[in-house]
Amino acid sequence: MINRLLKYAAVVALTIATAHSAVAIDFSSHNISVGVKGGASLSRVNFQSSVPQKMLPGMVLGASFRYIEEKHFGIIAEVNLEQRGWKEDFKPLEGYSYSRSLTYVQVPLLTHIYFGSDKARFFFNAGPEIGVMIGSKTSSNFDYENAASNPDFETNFRKIEQFTLPVHRKFDYGISAGLGLEVNVAPKHSINLEGRFYYGLNDVFRNHKTDPFQGSSCMSIMITLGYNIRLTSGK
Repeated sequence: MINRLLKYAAVVALTIATAHSAVAIDFSSHNISVGVKGGASLSRVNFQSSVPQKMLPGMVLGASFRYIEEKHFGIIAEVNLEQRGWKEDFKPLEGYSYSRSLTYVQVPLLTHIYFGSDKARFFFNAGPEIGVMIGSKTSSNFDYENAASNPDFETNFRKIEQFTLPVHRKFDYGISAGLGLEVNVAPKHSINLEGRFYYGLNDVFRNHKTDPFQGSSCMSIMITLGYNIRLTSGK
């Protein structure tokens, strides 16, 4: 209970700090840009108790709105489609495969800090993020719904409850942070490359004491290539 309250407090504090910066800006001046991006993600689920797993590859697509208030500082709001989930690691067993992909619509609100010249700049983005799961897909080469009858999956060897657990919370929230490089390729046009880390603070599955897992939050790494168009250049 205390850990959950601390998580709520961290997200609320970061949201208030980012939102306060956004409210304080004057949209009649400075730089406003819109953009699109696409890329790949690697994700896993932080199960408690632990589940042997590998990072699951997925895709990221999105659109962004960026406002640069002053030199070195701005605000970014995005709407993205991201595939998260996990892929089971069956070692030392061989020949088995299981993964579950969870598709989210995510909305980050990020503080944007940058350094560099008019031609190229490095940047750091960080802030809170909320998301809603809109789809779930399971891929397996065995009958995972009857895994308990498989002698290779004796419960004293590995957990199998996650194979069939229904999603309990489709709403997610967490913290994102990323580093990247932006290069101007033409007047008012730029491309950017970013690596971003997301740490979820809400659990996908039920987490009561009688449930198989006391935690099941998402974690992902995203690599994206973006294209921005500057709509205004300020006064």
